[in-house]
Amino acid sequence: MPKIKRALVSVSDKKGIISFSKKLSDLGIEIISTGGTARALKDAGINVMDVSDYTGSPEILDGRLKTLHPKIHGGLLGIRGNADHVQQMKTNGIEPIDLVVVNLYPFEETISKKDCSFEDAVENIDIGGPTMLRAAAKNWQDVAVVVDPGDYESILSELKQNKGEISEKTCFDLARKVFSTTARYDAAICNYINSADFDGRPKQGIKEFADTIAKTFVKVQDLRYGENPHQKAAFYKCAGLQKSVPVITNGIQLHGKELSYNNIMDSDAAFELVKEFAGQKAAVIIKHTNPCGAAVSAKSLADAFTKARDSDPVSAFGGIVALTKEADEDTAKEIGDTFFEVIIAPGFSEGALGKLKAKKNLRLLFVPSLEDNCPPEKLSFRKVGGGVLFQTPDNAVVSLKDCKVVTKKNPAPEELAALDFAWKLVKHVKSNAIVISGNGVLLGVGAGQTSRVDSVRIAVSKMHEHTKGYNGPKVLASDAFFPFRDGIDIAAKEGITAIVQPGGSIKDEDTIKAANEHGISMIFTGIRHFKH
Repeated sequence: MPKIKRALVSVSDKKGIISFSKKLSDLGIEIISTGGTARALKDAGINVMDVSDYTGSPEILDGRLKTLHPKIHGGLLGIRGNADHVQQMKTNGIEPIDLVVVNLYPFEETISKKDCSFEDAVENIDIGGPTMLRAAAKNWQDVAVVVDPGDYESILSELKQNKGEISEKTCFDLARKVFSTTARYDAAICNYINSADFDGRPKQGIKEFADTIAKTFVKVQDLRYGENPHQKAAFYKCAGLQKSVPVITNGIQLHGKELSYNNIMDSDAAFELVKEFAGQKAAVIIKHTNPCGAAVSAKSLADAFTKARDSDPVSAFGGIVALTKEADEDTAKEIGDTFFEVIIAPGFSEGALGKLKAKKNLRLLFVPSLEDNCPPEKLSFRKVGGGVLFQTPDNAVVSLKDCKVVTKKNPAPEELAALDFAWKLVKHVKSNAIVISGNGVLLGVGAGQTSRVDSVRIAVSKMHEHTKGYNGPKVLASDAFFPFRDGIDIAAKEGITAIVQPGGSIKDEDTIKAANEHGISMIFTGIRHFKH
């Protein structure tokens, strides 16, 4: 176990560093420090040696060069049990440094600012910090290295308990944290630089698909198993993810048993869909990543939920519910005795919590508000055997009133509103996808079929089951073009009066002819929404 006699302290994030360094000093540990950290410690009355005095070399180049010196890195890399190393250290006047406390320039924080220039980003690429961290972590058996202010108290406790020593296990755990930190840090720099183009000078944000993309992930939790009980699984979040971003990974579980792999997959699908209706009172229900219920209501959130559940109450059983607004007591009452796996909302009233927590296994997930910060992701990706597919996300916004009506008949205003609702839903349904909707409510879904006409048949059968007494418009959305007129003919027999689809088939004229024959209005968007 390394005996801590000398520490080097150099931090960008100074949270807790004064108290920590004072307690190190009180334990008789010599402290070497740099620049602003040294000034802060001296101002607090802590005895500190400037690194320039320690090395005999001044800090130069506007602080770019401070710690890259043999007396620093020899003191970190020298193996204490190696006689040759010890002799070389003595010959070169190098003293051992037993503890390194370093955190890095805030590169990720800097580049997240809207007004960040390329020059500002580059100046926040830390050089000396990662070098010291990696040197100390490489020599973990002799040097303790602290990169996380959250570890200060446990380090002090261990120093006191072990009479100034840090155990090898702790040193190894600290070293692992260092290499995870530097990997994340380098990945952020790699992605930033590689996404820039050069046109006389670097221009950030021009190149979407860089030659190298680096991704790092931080484990959130182990899961009981994967999609099936014989599979192992764990949940990770993207390193550097801001807590305010409304994504399922930033959800906070308020109640219920642990989320499973499938719960997380379905919850993500539900939350991404409900974002389409941010600002409205809306509810969606997801089963196996496909919507089986969805509705918006001008009246209340409870009304939206009731309509969504009644879209397909059989499929809703065991589903995932996502809400756009705080779940209130009336909504909780409507949730009632139906079995759901997860309820997702940007808040739960006390009354709602009281009712929902009565179900001990029901998971309640609080998510960041959709209306505060809803930036689109720059790239989405999916694992394939031996590689990864990257693409820009499907976030194309289409105003149907500006799209081309290809039939003789134009959609009535209430049909246009229903088409808009259906078009938002269909991009979240697995292809081949068909959605039938009415006045702000999902009426039927056909998902994941190998022929589009089969998806139409399934959507129609679902509509039959759950639209008794419904007298509003019935419209249909298709995620891709109709290759033949058969889907239009079936829709017409079932009372569909308006259709929205991308168009683009060599059989478009046949499809338009069928719609005209049946008195159906049809809009071409020119945008396809395949989802595999």
